[in-house]
Amino acid sequence: MIIGDVGSGKIMEQCDLAVIGGGIVGLATAYCALQRFPDWRLILLEKEPRVAVHQTGHNSGVLHSGIYYRPGSLKAINCRAGKLAMEAFCRLEEIPFEICGKVIVATCSSELAALRAVYERGLANGVPCKLVNQAALAELEPHAAGLEAIHVPETGIVDYRQVCERLVQRVIERGAQVVLSAQVREVRRDGGGGMVVVTTQGDFAARQIVNCAGLHCDRVARASGDAPPAKIIPFRGEYYRLLPSAEHLCRNLIYPVPDPDFPFLGVHFTRMIGGGVECGPNAVLAMAREGYRWRDFQAADLFETLAYPGFWRLAARYWRTGLGEIWRSLSKRAFVIALQRMIPDLKAEDLETAPAGVRAQAVAQDGAMLDDFLLLESPRILHVCNAPSPAATASLNIGRLVVEKLASRRDG
Repeated sequence: MIIGDVGSGKIMEQCDLAVIGGGIVGLATAYCALQRFPDWRLILLEKEPRVAVHQTGHNSGVLHSGIYYRPGSLKAINCRAGKLAMEAFCRLEEIPFEICGKVIVATCSSELAALRAVYERGLANGVPCKLVNQAALAELEPHAAGLEAIHVPETGIVDYRQVCERLVQRVIERGAQVVLSAQVREVRRDGGGGMVVVTTQGDFAARQIVNCAGLHCDRVARASGDAPPAKIIPFRGEYYRLLPSAEHLCRNLIYPVPDPDFPFLGVHFTRMIGGGVECGPNAVLAMAREGYRWRDFQAADLFETLAYPGFWRLAARYWRTGLGEIWRSLSKRAFVIALQRMIPDLKAEDLETAPAGVRAQAVAQDGAMLDDFLLLESPRILHVCNAPSPAATASLNIGRLVVEKLASRRDG
């Protein structure tokens, strides 16, 4: 429906719901909204010329089991339910996926206690998993080194870009508009109880808005007049890929024991649904919100990071870890040494550079990295303010949760 904006003389599209962001969480939210409310007029706004360009488009494609997350957290709840929903969607849409399993490997005795803590957490989350010894590990992953491991048979692999392409088709079939190259400039109240999203493709009037802007979600929140409790700090994750001659070194997925005090999982091996094995990522501060290479530099983005007290508190807490991540970024040899802890037979010549990704990590004023998904609500707008891994796995359940919140407002 087209209406006139009396205040500015412009013509605006009007809708029941505007979703900002065409990554997998935004698309899943739009899909779930139209399943629940098929008569809604829905517009999805994406600032790039196509969907799934950033975090989703650089995702390694793991269907996470939910083993790592604090029981009762949004990550734990939504990952388990979301994985089942994603598998069902892929079956319905005939999108290839595979439940191949993974191992989490303790390579030294000092990691055994942390490994068992992950195992206990997995059991608490209802994740089928098993502690295995060296002999059993060798049957699962003959080239993996470890004193003990957790076998997680439910972990899978999929192509999330292909999922997004299908989600776009389905929401358009149900009458939604997907507007590309629509960067948000402002979000304001229209004086009549609705909202207006000002973009580079025009203005859009909406009864409700969901902000799924990923790397820019905090900026969109501030543009709407809200104050998110954390700022997005971009961390680049760099990868290598096994050459075909070395792919036999990894059958499926091989992960290290995670540092319980650090939210990143460490470098690992991931077999891809389309073929090949990725190795990584590390985690280094990106010089831009979309900084996929060291030379990708945006002064305004970097200044915003460096001017934020939470960043400096984070840096003070993890400076040793951060220096190690930077060294692995600058030195292929250092990266290889980290990988060789899990696969000693790996050699530097077995690896070629693969595309990097950027993780939108929400960091609080006190320097704490937000460990859970974060939804921030205000009148007529809901912000998805922190949705790192396993958000892709959980996306359909995150979308369902968001729509439930929208429905309660509508019913109220």
